[in-house]
Amino acid sequence: MKMNKSKKIDIAERFGGKGIFPYQLAFTLLMPIRNIFLSPKKLIQRLEIKEDSIILEIGSGPGYFSIKIAESISKGKLILADIQQEMLDYAKKRIDKKGLKNVEYYLCDGKTLQFPDNSFDRIFMVTVIGEVENKEEYMKEFYRILKNDGILSISELAGDPDKMTIEDIKVLAENSGFKFYKIYGNKKNFTINFKKHNGTQHGKKQ
Repeated sequence: MKMNKSKKIDIAERFGGKGIFPYQLAFTLLMPIRNIFLSPKKLIQRLEIKEDSIILEIGSGPGYFSIKIAESISKGKLILADIQQEMLDYAKKRIDKKGLKNVEYYLCDGKTLQFPDNSFDRIFMVTVIGEVENKEEYMKEFYRILKNDGILSISELAGDPDKMTIEDIKVLAENSGFKFYKIYGNKKNFTINFKKHNGTQHGKKQ
């Protein structure tokens, strides 16, 4: 089925503007040039992943980081969560081709996350938090479903129209009970990690 002109214009505007990334352009999220800003290998190191980690990826898109992460947790599990079913379908096709059996898929409703308390060792998102409409509610959900001493990891990259600042992310996370843990990179391209931790946690810069 051909796409009409107005639809094409709408997609083009969404591609360069704020808001949810259009699934019709998912292929652009798989371009290797993204490694310049943040590669799957570098992200795995920043997440401090263990082979039995249970991980939730928020806003997985077509799975740019997902395959390498799933491969690194041979005894664990990765759940991809996205608000667009088309993105999840795209990611699943790529992951199935790799023969990975430790990946599951979850369609978000934009309000809550239907997982039990203390379910995940790691929750991460890359250039996603700025697109989330109910940021405070989602952050509280992250805190609820993350295990004690687990890591919430938020990465923001240059060029994203929805990019949030380090300071704003800190306020958002700490207001929901998270403790700042580590930060990598610089103001243009960074990963900031928080912990769900009852004790005192001193932040570090890497």
